[in-house]
Amino acid sequence: MTTTERTTGGPQDRRRPELAAFLRSRRARVSPQDMGMPAGPRRRTPGLRREEVAQLSGVGVTWYTWLEQGRPINASPQVLDAVARTLRLDRPEREHLYHLADVAFAPAHEDAGRSVGPQVQGILDSLAPLPAVVYNARFDLLATNAPYRSLFIVVPTPPPRVPNALRTLFLAPEGTCPLVNREAELPVMVATLRSGYGRHVGEPAWEGFIGELAAASPFFAGLWESGDVVPPGSRVKTFRCDGAPGELRMTSTSLSIDGMPECRIVVYSPADDATRAYLDKDRDIEKSRP
Repeated sequence: MTTTERTTGGPQDRRRPELAAFLRSRRARVSPQDMGMPAGPRRRTPGLRREEVAQLSGVGVTWYTWLEQGRPINASPQVLDAVARTLRLDRPEREHLYHLADVAFAPAHEDAGRSVGPQVQGILDSLAPLPAVVYNARFDLLATNAPYRSLFIVVPTPPPRVPNALRTLFLAPEGTCPLVNREAELPVMVATLRSGYGRHVGEPAWEGFIGELAAASPFFAGLWESGDVVPPGSRVKTFRCDGAPGELRMTSTSLSIDGMPECRIVVYSPADDATRAYLDKDRDIEKSRP
């Protein structure tokens, strides 16, 4: 093999050395005492031994050794979860492990990332009268402000589920949908959903959500089968809203949130003078309240 061939291997060839180095570094920082084990004789290297990681994770020593060596072996989510628990990986480290092992990342708890802190909620509230929301890649509503709740239908959802914009828009009677150009806007939202789905193929929460919505809405099922993909982006959307003198035209802008991967703040700002005047009227009403 030439030098060029060695340095231009495929993504999998580059992942394996990274996986090996990552596992060794995480193993080195966990001591036997951390796991309730006796320290034993003097160790040449810090941290747990490979056989100890294998034992604590409930996997074979040979299998774990091959995993840490970056050999091309199959790793199930359940086994990776066990290794992650032994090595005390936090969520970003666990997700990194999955990617390096070329396994679809499945959050340990479906409610992970479903809430925002008071700082983010405060930002949403301070944006009023502009409607604003925090979506994840599946269009779950993680947080909203009052103008958003006035503009969109937010259906109360019993835990552990959370309100979801796609579920509401596809299942609401067509005449009650706040989107004027429903036939044009919903395909874009489904294509945006598919752009996030690629990182979650096989995850029960995602597969269950898509299967449920496809069964309940033939419109969604047809759009999903089309396979179209677009990333989140800025768009001008037209809404109908109770109390508004006419249609509202707004530009949606997506903003990323540090510490919340795949989540975004979406802010709707007026795209014409009539919409701006309507939103400013709401601002004046809020200021006049005691």
